[in-house]
Amino acid sequence: MPETPALDVRGLTVRYGGTTAVHDLTLTIARGETVALLGPNGAGKSSTVNAALGLFRPTAGTVELLGREPLAAVRSGGVGAMLQHGGLPSESRVGEVLRLVAGRYADPWPMADLVTTTGIEGLLDRRTEQLSGGQRQRVLLALALAGAPPLLVLDEPTSAMDVEGRHAFWATMRSLADRGHTVVFATHHLAEADAVADRVVVVDGGRVVADGTAAQVKSGIAGRTVRFTCTDRTGLADLPGVTAVGGSGELVELATTDAEATLRALLAGRDRLPDLEVRGASLEQAFLTLTGGTR
Repeated sequence: MPETPALDVRGLTVRYGGTTAVHDLTLTIARGETVALLGPNGAGKSSTVNAALGLFRPTAGTVELLGREPLAAVRSGGVGAMLQHGGLPSESRVGEVLRLVAGRYADPWPMADLVTTTGIEGLLDRRTEQLSGGQRQRVLLALALAGAPPLLVLDEPTSAMDVEGRHAFWATMRSLADRGHTVVFATHHLAEADAVADRVVVVDGGRVVADGTAAQVKSGIAGRTVRFTCTDRTGLADLPGVTAVGGSGELVELATTDAEATLRALLAGRDRLPDLEVRGASLEQAFLTLTGGTR
């Protein structure tokens, strides 16, 4: 008999007034998977996560977590969640809050191991209002894991973290996956999704537009990526073959259907192209192509 999925969404539709945020979305996630949920702002990621957690009743469709309705699964301790705007009680110490939350579960995660796993050693006596952004996110993760849930749902979990903090956070996530936990996370950090997720689900306009491993999503996009260092992006989007302009800072990534034509045009207009590389489609290129070039 097949194992009950960790998350089973069928025909989910979410409307806010006259706006449809999620349209007939169907998604099944098996137990033990680490799945990245990607999409531009307004794509429906957070609405899907919130509906899955039972925070509101969807307009249509059904959601089951571990074979149960969302509220029943959450109340049983089967689901841990970190939301974008999660808060901590003020005028309290981290250890007090953690022990209070852990106390509501019949079989909580052993405190010493929980503290070590989430990297909050040294924070238990600190007041919640004295935490940095990254420390706050780690404490919220500890609270989400306090009941030792088999399913963890994260919405932009590393948004307040620096690079070092994000690396440490995802090392923790890989450790949880190795222990058999299912991890579902929405993120704007495509490099994280590429490096960490077993599976990538791209949502746009409230619908799933791609679903597979990162390699499968990238292989479904024709063309190549031209990368180089540049301080002036003027006119890059108009070059022959270019379908999207990405990258961050001075690093430019051009998605192109004709790398040769793009390179000829670049070399005709520029004396130098520092750090030039031409490679197959990146996850960012695939994302930009699938979502019409929006982040």
